[in-house]
Amino acid sequence: MADYPYPTSAGRSANMRANRRTDTKPELALRRALHRRGYRYRKDYRLDLDGGKRVRPDIAFTARRVAVFVDGCFWHCCPEHGSKPAVNVGYWDPKLRRNVERDRAADTALAAAGWEVVRVWEHEPLEAAVAAVLAALAISRP
Repeated sequence: MADYPYPTSAGRSANMRANRRTDTKPELALRRALHRRGYRYRKDYRLDLDGGKRVRPDIAFTARRVAVFVDGCFWHCCPEHGSKPAVNVGYWDPKLRRNVERDRAADTALAAAGWEVVRVWEHEPLEAAVAAVLAALAISRP
């Protein structure tokens, strides 16, 4: 792995520090919409799967075994809106590629453990995201 690059400016450094791992605006909107519809869930719930694999879905319906991820366009390389940084390319390209690989590994591990996985992009309309989650919940009725 390459050495960690120095920030290009203090402003850029502050901007990156402000990025959240959990409780992002799209995630909060989806959680609120599901809660208003009467659904209860765990947020940022750590799942210890077989083989020592750990996964933290943004929203987990544990009884129905549905894991929901709200993926940011930049961090998860959205084919529609993902952008490639022009600065520190040697750092960002492998990092973003590892993010996508980790997403696929988590999907595989969850499916092997009997979980239904729902991934929605941050740019998707809220109603479409809610519909995707509700469809997965309907499939996985206990």
